[in-house]
Amino acid sequence: MNRIKTLCSSFPLYSEELGIDITKPSGRFKWFLASILFGARISEKIAMKTYRTLEKYGVLSPEKILDAGWDELVRILDEGGYVRYDFSTATKLLNIMKELKEKYSSLEELHAQSGNTEELKSKLMEFKGIGEVTSQIFLRELRGVWKIDVPVSNKAAEMAERMNIDLEEFEGEELTRVEDALVKLYLRDGKKGKRRDTLAPFKKIYTLDPEI
Repeated sequence: MNRIKTLCSSFPLYSEELGIDITKPSGRFKWFLASILFGARISEKIAMKTYRTLEKYGVLSPEKILDAGWDELVRILDEGGYVRYDFSTATKLLNIMKELKEKYSSLEELHAQSGNTEELKSKLMEFKGIGEVTSQIFLRELRGVWKIDVPVSNKAAEMAERMNIDLEEFEGEELTRVEDALVKLYLRDGKKGKRRDTLAPFKKIYTLDPEI
């Protein structure tokens, strides 16, 4: 197995880890919701646990979120460990869902009304609380599902350079898988300043020296 295959098999897509099928409209909304959680300055472990807590209570659609209301959302966020941003995230989720339904009726319609990737990204970022980071997290996993051209994140680009990987060799879903894997490797074991020995579990894929 070559290094890229090892990298991608070691770090699957975030949506796959969460059991989300992004080929379906309902799955794309679930990934949108998860991306909002990932977009805060909070660990991916807490974001994933919080998404699963929302899943546990069946709060995985705009209607269910709005029906839950602020108090219930705060309770669910707290249970998931999202305590640092519980109040603000509950408010943000309610505002986004209300605006999404009023302006577009659904996430799929928002996409349908977007002529290109930039317009799609712009529409997403019109929602208060969705910025560059959240839109990038959401859109990158939809390469190969929607016809969009999403720039690679800075974290992935940095890791690719350090690992001597040419990202221009990849496109569509394959690029998404490589990028997601590089981001995960960066977050978990490749941050600038970390000791080399922390990368030992990923020795086969994190090539800094020719002999590795």
